[in-house]
Amino acid sequence: MPLFRARHCWLFAPAVLLVAAWCYRDGASVALPVRLSLDAPQAELSAAGATSPVEPLEYADASASTVVPVAHRPSGDFDGQADLHQYALQLKAAADGGDAQASWQLSRVYDYCAGYAVDPAGYQADDLLNAQGAAPGVRAMLAARGRVAQRCAGFSADDGLGAPLVTLQRLRAAEAGSLAAEAALLAQGKPLEDSADYRRGLVQRVLDSRDPQAYLALSPAMGAVASGDASYRGYVAGTQFTQLAWQLAACKLGLECGAGSALMTSYCANGGICSQDSAQDFSSFVLDAAVSRQGAGTLDDMVSTLVNGSGGRT
Repeated sequence: MPLFRARHCWLFAPAVLLVAAWCYRDGASVALPVRLSLDAPQAELSAAGATSPVEPLEYADASASTVVPVAHRPSGDFDGQADLHQYALQLKAAADGGDAQASWQLSRVYDYCAGYAVDPAGYQADDLLNAQGAAPGVRAMLAARGRVAQRCAGFSADDGLGAPLVTLQRLRAAEAGSLAAEAALLAQGKPLEDSADYRRGLVQRVLDSRDPQAYLALSPAMGAVASGDASYRGYVAGTQFTQLAWQLAACKLGLECGAGSALMTSYCANGGICSQDSAQDFSSFVLDAAVSRQGAGTLDDMVSTLVNGSGGRT
């Protein structure tokens, strides 16, 4: 059975994941919901099969993904960058000058590339080892890991990417005024302020902003970990499905959610949760594989609540 070391979690593939896969991404736990149904266990997320085999280490163009109209792209165009090392150098100059958006984007680069940068040779060696006789699902994960390796190729262990640097960069971005970075710190369990009023106020500020990156950054905090927390009472929060709802709302608000997006890549490369259709975008993937037909209506209602002016409150 193939064995992957994805950031700080061990992944067996293929695997039947019944509730959630938890990976520790550089010290921050991230829930990856799998095999979910709001009312019936008929559909599942699995690592079962890209439609077209992908040769390991013969990586496709990292920028190839569903195109989002320019008017709806989040500023910074993170997903459009083929060379994240060079992009980071450009961002750092602006971030050092106090640019909040540049600081936030730089934290995204560090987070995305950390697993590869710790040991680039070992990362690709793992892929070569697991490519031998790989099942279709494993090959799909290899393709996703390949996108990470291609985009992050300029980084090395000497760059020191990891939890401390990611957190520090997010803190700098939040203090400079980045709402997405502030939301990410909350989701990471390191909020700028540790109070119920602050958490509730931050959720409302994210909703008012309609910033897709802030929605995505906040989504783990609005999932199952929010269950029973009075700070989030009345909001779309408290289950694995509410986390998905915030992510789908981010897509509707303009986040890049295509087949080659960072969102789809992270689910597949880090969690082994890969679409059976290598061209499928995130929204279609969730509705096709994560929920039943009846449950899709409930999830859609949650997304509409987050997007269409009702304040995100149930």
